[in-house]
Order: sequence, then structure tokens, then C-alpha cells
Amino acid sequence: MLGCVAQQEGEKIFERAPYVSLVSGSASYRKLPEMLARLEDGEARITGLDDRQTDETFETEFTARKNPYRAYITIIEGCDKFCAYCVVPYTRGKERSRGSASVLAEARRIADLGYTEVQLLGQNVNSYRDPEGKRSFAELLAAVGEVPGIRRVRFMTSHPRDFTRDIVEAIDALPTLCDHVHLPVQSGSSRILKAMNREYTHEWYLERIAWIKAARRPISISTDIIVGFPGETADDFIATMDLLAEVEYDCVFGFKYSGRPNTPALTMIDSIPDSEKAARLQVVLDRQREIQRMNYVRHLGQIMEVMVEGVNPSRGQIVGRSSQNKPVNFTCVQPIAPAPGSYLQVKITATHPNSLVGEQVYDDSGREKGSHGY
Repeated sequence: MLGCVAQQEGEKIFERAPYVSLVSGSASYRKLPEMLARLEDGEARITGLDDRQTDETFETEFTARKNPYRAYITIIEGCDKFCAYCVVPYTRGKERSRGSASVLAEARRIADLGYTEVQLLGQNVNSYRDPEGKRSFAELLAAVGEVPGIRRVRFMTSHPRDFTRDIVEAIDALPTLCDHVHLPVQSGSSRILKAMNREYTHEWYLERIAWIKAARRPISISTDIIVGFPGETADDFIATMDLLAEVEYDCVFGFKYSGRPNTPALTMIDSIPDSEKAARLQVVLDRQREIQRMNYVRHLGQIMEVMVEGVNPSRGQIVGRSSQNKPVNFTCVQPIAPAPGSYLQVKITATHPNSLVGEQVYDDSGREKGSHGY
């Protein structure tokens, strides 16, 4: 058993599930080969529960990559933010960044293997601090985007407190950096944000949104929202709805607040009934659906590059994704479906609240318009 819960529960897991032979928290992943070898040598129970305050990052040479065209690179582990509702700092420990030289070496390796899209990962990916002192997060993004063979670079998840203007400038400067930012807000109320210990205000957050919207490239914005946090009043909820209307996100992941073990929020009075939380969440989702409907209509008639992800045989459509991370379902006249990982030009002919519909675009010779030979 691996991960946050394993770190939190430790050896208690053996009592609850005697058939488990190995329990390891994320700080010990680098030792997995050694622990597995010990199991093969006959040890019955092994724990990897290193100090969560370790400065070591997990860099395994044995990463399994099952997706043939998209690869993920973890550049930072842990979290120093201590949001009141979140268990991650207690299970994954303090922030530990991986050296930029190591990140770039892995990016070059996966490009050599044929991967064309890279996603940089971290609990707070933009809180990255290069232990080698060579590159900021924005500079690392740009460097990965310049690796030969890499056509798309994404990153997730950003924390507003560490979101800097140079990230937007990098996206503007390099076409390989995808025009999409996931920037979780959690609440539109500064009072609730303070109770959540999010370390920013409504106004601070909107300043970062203004940077993104001022970019030369249209950048898609998505977010996370929690409703029903302890103490959230009707006015606090209205502030969240006002923020939703002002930002006009392309995607929102909405959640009802629920307590997590050992988090400060558990000591707060959670007086909001679950039925009210559910009602507020539905209001958010319904409003967001209308916002997305309006946003997606703006793509009608546009030609965009789509990475093929697969085929939907029931509809006779190719399934893909735009640089803005929007699902695109389209048709093409080729007798053989394009391979996953290929890039095609698609004209958008219809829209839905959660996806775009289109058709592959060809020039007069029948060649895919704008084709780069992929």
C-alpha cells in the first residue's frame, strides 16, 4: 500500500489488513526497488515511512510510462502551504524540488523515446525552487519547451500564492507551452480564504487572472472550488458566484467540503448541512455549465491543432484534445484512423458545454492542412 494514507496510517494498516506486506509513504518511493527485493528475500512485512521533512526528492529510474505519447515528470514533492482542509502537508512533507538538470535530462530522454507531450507535476508545481539555483519555474518551463521533439508542455497544479507574471510571459513566448492554466481558487470570499489559510485574498487572485487575460495568446483557465467550508455564509457563497461570473472559467472542478483526518478544519464548527452543501455545489455547476457553453461557442469556425487520443467507434469520431486542454471530437475522411499521439488540424463546426466538435481540414491536394508530418 503506497501513498498519503499509507504514510498517515503507517503500521496500523497491518492490523487492519494482515495480508498487506508493504506500506510506504511517498517520501520513500526512491527505496521501492530495495524494499521489493527484501520482500522477494522472504521478509513478511516492510514499512517505508521516512521522515516527511526529508530534503531528498524521489527520482526513480524505473518509471513505467503506459501512455505512448504523453509523459509526466514530477518536479516538486510535498507542500508548505498548510491549507486548513488539506492533509497533504502531513502525509507528503515539506516542499522538495528536483534539480533542473535532472528534469531536463529526463525530458530529453522521453523525447528521444518518441513522447511529444510532457506534463510537469507537483502538489504546488509553481512553488518549484531549483536546488541547483539555475532556473526559476518559468525558466524551467521554457527550457522543457525547447527540448527537440517536445510539442506540448503542461503543468499542474499551480498555487495562486506563487503564481508569477513570468509564467504568463513564458507561455506567450513559446508556442510549445500549452495555453492553459489551472489555478485553484477554492472560494471567492476573502474571509473564507483566510479561514482556509490560502495565503491570498479575492483581490490578489484576480490580479493573477488579469495577468493571464492580458496575454497575447488566449489562455484557458480552470479552477477548483470548495463549497460549504465551515463558517461559509450565504454572502460568502455569493462572493464565489460573483468570482465565477467575473473570471468565466473554461472548466471548474467543484467539491463539497468534507473533513480530513488531522487537519485544522476538523476543529472548526461544520454547521452547514450536507443538503445545503449539495445545493450550493449544484448552483455552481449549473452556472459553470452556462459559462462553458458561452466560452466554447467562441471557437466555432476556428481551426485548431488537436492531439489524437483515440477513437469513439459508436459515433465514428476521432477523440483528441486541444492545446487549451479542451476535448475535441472530430471526423476525417482517411480510411485508417490517425494514430494516437498524432497532431491534426481541425475546424470546429459545433460545440457542447464540455467539448468541441469538428472535422479534419485538408488543402486542395487532399493533404492535411498545416500538417507538420506527424
